[in-house]
Amino acid sequence: MTGNRKHAGWIAAGVTTLATALAVPTLAQADQDGHRTPADRTIVWHDCADSDFKHMRCGSIQVPVDRSHPDAGHTTLALVRRPADDRAHRQGTLLLNDGAGGSSIEQLRLAMHIGMPNFAGAMTRNFDLVAVDPRGVGHSTPILCGEPPKPAGVSHFPQDRAAFDALVSHNRVFAEDCLRRNGPLVDHADLTSTARDFEAVRIGLGERQLNWYGIHYSTLLGRTYAKLYPGRLRTMVLDTALDDTGSPLSRVTQEAVTAETAFDRFAAWCTASKDCALHGKDVAAEYDALVTRADRDPIPTGTTGHQPLTGEDIREATQDYLTLSDHWSELAKTIVKAQSGDATAFTHDPDDTLDPAQVQIQVPACLDNARPVHTLAQLTRLREELARVSPHLGGAVRSYKAVAGCLGWPTPAEPVKAGAPVHGAPPALVLQSTHQALAPYRAGAAMAAQLPGSVVLGHEGDDYSMFLVSECVQKATNRYLTTRALPAPGTICTD
Repeated sequence: MTGNRKHAGWIAAGVTTLATALAVPTLAQADQDGHRTPADRTIVWHDCADSDFKHMRCGSIQVPVDRSHPDAGHTTLALVRRPADDRAHRQGTLLLNDGAGGSSIEQLRLAMHIGMPNFAGAMTRNFDLVAVDPRGVGHSTPILCGEPPKPAGVSHFPQDRAAFDALVSHNRVFAEDCLRRNGPLVDHADLTSTARDFEAVRIGLGERQLNWYGIHYSTLLGRTYAKLYPGRLRTMVLDTALDDTGSPLSRVTQEAVTAETAFDRFAAWCTASKDCALHGKDVAAEYDALVTRADRDPIPTGTTGHQPLTGEDIREATQDYLTLSDHWSELAKTIVKAQSGDATAFTHDPDDTLDPAQVQIQVPACLDNARPVHTLAQLTRLREELARVSPHLGGAVRSYKAVAGCLGWPTPAEPVKAGAPVHGAPPALVLQSTHQALAPYRAGAAMAAQLPGSVVLGHEGDDYSMFLVSECVQKATNRYLTTRALPAPGTICTD
């Protein structure tokens, strides 16, 4: 759900701006007498001051940064709780979890803006909704770094030894800067540490079991939590599941193919729709020409906060415009505007739940993903294969950026072992669009296979957050949440 806006202009002033926008006190301040308990598993609640969360409760909980040394320091998680509308028939708490680097609290805000609870049915009637920003993200104590993940002059697609060495050197400098500014939290923003935080949240909420709604990265997070704490989840709704059961390089290739297919669908939509700013033109040729031009002569952004964008920057920004069909019109306009000499819109991520500097995506990516590439020759072979299967985007997808952006990272990766059945997990409802730029449709089956009894509910289309866009998905999800009944295998929603 995120884009790639990594430019040298994000410096100390940007850190201050982001800290102001996403600081914990806005949502998770101390109670009236200023008391903060340092004890793990105690949630401090207060009425939300934010007008978007009227009649909701905002809270904070402190958890150890490193559970192997629980007294060595804590970090704060921020929460927002919306109480169930029908308290007499309340069925528990549903945790809302966004994608990698995304604020679940901001995801809740967006849902409220588009009309929830009017369309939500049993989800808001029967369940308390609790949005928790994971460690290091958003309104929780955020990981903020002074160095950008990829500044001007550094390429994720190095063509020679000098460019490769510059990439590795910068990645190391970026990591060291993050460690210096944030301390050991940077080394403990991995899936397992994050999943353990949610057990503290469960205890703090006083719930015997939780219900889970996870999007993208949080499908992996939910599976990890279920494995660590058998029996603690009553239901699991996994929206746009990822598949981490295969080799890391095959995952990159599959995502590249998926994103390229999404681009082709966008181009076909432009051909058919007069709402597309590129209607009547060869969209793929127009896009390729823009990328080639920007690689030769970077295109200005019209702001002092971003360097001019290269073709690589544009390709890395494109995937996230493809994740929701509602964004396609904006992507076409963004291409046209860049053709006229202003690439500013490619620096804006259409997902408003994210750290604009992408730090909060990059840091955990280097901990959670195996590092199969170590040399220029290995990276070159991968780059050439991606160019073959993804001629327009060139494989500039998130999983590739995790491979290239973590070269030289000083902390070893500790990926979660995946593939084996997770005992003690509930049968899950896996929601998977047939054409999603972030995850292939078959990733849903790979996730379901790890959670015995689970069913994939397909959705014909291109979107994630399918509960927000499909009445068919809403009905199936609410039936599952309230009764734990799953749809028939092979069911596909077409609305």
